[in-house]
Amino acid sequence: MAKKIASARISQSSSALLQELNQSLPFDKLLYIEDIEGSIVHSQMLCNQGIISQSEKEDIHKALKQVKEEIEEGSFSLDGEDEDIHMAIERRVTEIVGDSGKRMHTARSRNDQVALDFRWFVQKQTLNVAQLVKQNIQTLLTIASQHTDTILPGMTHLQHAQPINFGYHLMAYASMFKRDYERFIDSYKRNNYSPIGCAALAGTPHPIDREFTAKELGFYAPTLNCLDTVSDRDFALDMLYNISVLMMHISRLSEELILWSTSEFNFITLSDAHATGSSIMPQKKNPDIPELLRGKSGRAYGNLMGLLTVMKSLPLAYNKDTQEDKEGVFDSITTATLSLRVLDEMMIAMRVNESNMEKASMVGHLCATDLADYLVKKVGIAFRDAYHITGDAVNFAQSKGLDISQLSLEDLQSIDGRIDSDVIAILDNRASMNARNSQGGTSSQQTKRQIEIMKEWLESV
Repeated sequence: MAKKIASARISQSSSALLQELNQSLPFDKLLYIEDIEGSIVHSQMLCNQGIISQSEKEDIHKALKQVKEEIEEGSFSLDGEDEDIHMAIERRVTEIVGDSGKRMHTARSRNDQVALDFRWFVQKQTLNVAQLVKQNIQTLLTIASQHTDTILPGMTHLQHAQPINFGYHLMAYASMFKRDYERFIDSYKRNNYSPIGCAALAGTPHPIDREFTAKELGFYAPTLNCLDTVSDRDFALDMLYNISVLMMHISRLSEELILWSTSEFNFITLSDAHATGSSIMPQKKNPDIPELLRGKSGRAYGNLMGLLTVMKSLPLAYNKDTQEDKEGVFDSITTATLSLRVLDEMMIAMRVNESNMEKASMVGHLCATDLADYLVKKVGIAFRDAYHITGDAVNFAQSKGLDISQLSLEDLQSIDGRIDSDVIAILDNRASMNARNSQGGTSSQQTKRQIEIMKEWLESV
């Protein structure tokens, strides 16, 4: 049996079970583009430095481009017995150009090679996910701008609290997604340093040029310390954490979409294209997309905890445990990408039932705080005293089966004679909403301002 490329010290053929346990090609083949392009730049650097000849470099480049074409057209299968994507590509290059292919790995190790491929892949995907987050923010802004005067009950503890507008509610999620975007971009900047040239753990005696490879590959600069670099997976943990927070935000929005689409709320109607039926109940229209999005957060959390657990006690430098770094990241990226795309499509297609939102705002005494504030400003009493007087008014309205906004002036004056006729204009949901005109508040004016600020930010990033 022929020796494998990376088996100089090993005298026996590998156990079949070891090969099955050790093989990462079934999943790291996703990195073939990064591996090939990284090898092109690495071999160019070797040539620049006089470590390999011009003709050897040209052979390597030609073979690498051929391998890329073969992979993409399916003539070179990545389902074979190679240990990983790096060995598969190196083997094929060597088959094509012979000894020149054997020089491709000079001055590097699989340790820095996989660190490059994986980091570079994550960096690209970080920007891709960030762009999808931006698209969702834009969609939220578009819908919010149409509903800056659409009243609905703002809630705390899932109980009716104060009147807000629907645009304001959506701007809360736009604000969450803005933080998500910034988190991805911050991680990109923190991790955009090149591992290639670190070799196994301690650098290399060859006269390499790490600045050249870093620049050619789109990194800011080489990493500082090679011992850290080959075993660092913070960039992957950043990605998993960022996706976990993003999926938590998506899950929160999904929960509200599910509630709002019920008969009890009926605030929105999801498009038939984004709902499913029941196998037994023909009348059903199930909000499966937001339910699935809500559930996907658990998947993302599991991937984060998995890699944290793998990394928690690894000594320096590289250890084979680190091979467990990729599948969870690939899965979370796929989950986040699909989730953002389907969420955006669903939000664009949904219908907002404005009249039902306004009807729901007549339940729960949403203007109660306004009466308390009126008593403080008009009568000059302490808020805590006004609070208890308002409580009496709420109880009185409850006894009559009314909302506090429906009480007559006579009803209110029977509770406290200091209440005057100007209170009627205050105990109105739209007036209450627009009275909250402080910065960041729910008034139509403030909501429009928030939308404009967010649009300006979107144009700047």
